Amino acid sequence: MPHVFHRHTRHSYPLAVKGDGVYVVDSDGKRYLDASGGAAVSCLGHSHPAVIQAIKDQLDRLPYAHTSFFTNAPSEDLARHLIERAPAGLDRVLFVSGGSEANESAMKLARQYVVEIGQPQRRKFIARWQSYHGNTLGALAAGGNRARRALFEPLLIDVSHIPPCFAFRGKPSQESEEDYGRRMADELEKELLVQGPDSVIGFIAETVVGATAGAVAPVPGYFKRIREICDKYGILLILDEVMCGMGRTGTLYACEQEGIAPDLLTCAKGLGAGYQAIGACLVSGKIYDAIATGTGFFQHGFTYIGHPTSCAAGLAVQQAIEREDLLENVRVQGARLREFLRAGFADHPHVADIRGRGLFIGIELVAERAAMTPFAPELHLHTRIKSQAMARGLMCYPGGGTLDGAKGDHVLLAPPFIVQDEHVERIAKTLAAAVDAAIAELPDAAVPA
Repeated sequence: MPHVFHRHTRHSYPLAVKGDGVYVVDSDGKRYLDASGGAAVSCLGHSHPAVIQAIKDQLDRLPYAHTSFFTNAPSEDLARHLIERAPAGLDRVLFVSGGSEANESAMKLARQYVVEIGQPQRRKFIARWQSYHGNTLGALAAGGNRARRALFEPLLIDVSHIPPCFAFRGKPSQESEEDYGRRMADELEKELLVQGPDSVIGFIAETVVGATAGAVAPVPGYFKRIREICDKYGILLILDEVMCGMGRTGTLYACEQEGIAPDLLTCAKGLGAGYQAIGACLVSGKIYDAIATGTGFFQHGFTYIGHPTSCAAGLAVQQAIEREDLLENVRVQGARLREFLRAGFADHPHVADIRGRGLFIGIELVAERAAMTPFAPELHLHTRIKSQAMARGLMCYPGGGTLDGAKGDHVLLAPPFIVQDEHVERIAKTLAAAVDAAIAELPDAAVPA
């Protein structure tokens, strides 16, 4: 009798027993090419010997020590590694166990900062629709995924949301990307004036939107204008790079490509590549100094912050990425995978867009390509695609509600940084077969002739 509370109570899951590079192997010996890194987590694949050895070595030395009593070498070393490569101004790192904790911590840090500097009237956050920031209540309140918010709405703090920078869906053809980006960024200033600028703590956004909208990158200049607005009104900029950071888009921090630095930056997933549970909140010097010279104590914490074994794994992962020059492979193989996808779906009547950066790619599906009409949500096309892909030995990360939280389907691809030519070609071909099979399952009336 099983006793695990699985994500879906009516779904039967294969039993994973082994990792082999870019593959996961189940108890029947079936091999699954991991084209999504789970949920953009397994950036080094599933059996990297240096990372496994680093974990074993740390377990031999010190598995765990509570941070109210001790610091530890792996956390100090990993923090140094991250800050030496981070955007200017980021100076300290708080290590947690995952992305939701990282964003929850960032929001609490931001609130304590404004109190420490004598602005306790600042109590609100602004975020964007079609972003996702986690499943803890504070992070969920900031998130703009309507479907994930709906059940828990009565429990959420009041966070206001502005439209996303989603050029494929929102930019008129006659408008330049730069003009569109400024127009969308100016939505932040409009909302600030509605809320009252002195009441707002900060603005939180995914640098490249992940699971909710499918690898939606900002247009040029968008985040520079966002940074200007934050500075003008004295609010903090929090960038969520839980999914898109740590090399996923081709640079260690996704915001490097935007030419800006946030006040707080969160990361997780690719930080530890799934070898251990770890996330992080990178904090600017001004925020740290305000707390250090004020109360001197952050009113927040978790049992496993700064976990030595997790930090040892994270450091080994980041060192492997540098040592093996994997960011270059992300850029090269990401471009190659997009080429294969565009070739395979070039004339596909139900593929509207292929987008993304590096090995972070979204494919948006529509019922009718000319009118860009989405499939009816009740068809659950994204779920069907996942099932068809798994049947063919491919792991991908489809999602629904791409347009507004209810309508729209996409597939997110985020394969390990170690993928090679034969892997990306197989991903494109197998996904194409899975998409066609999933659409073929739909009632005839749901698919325009």
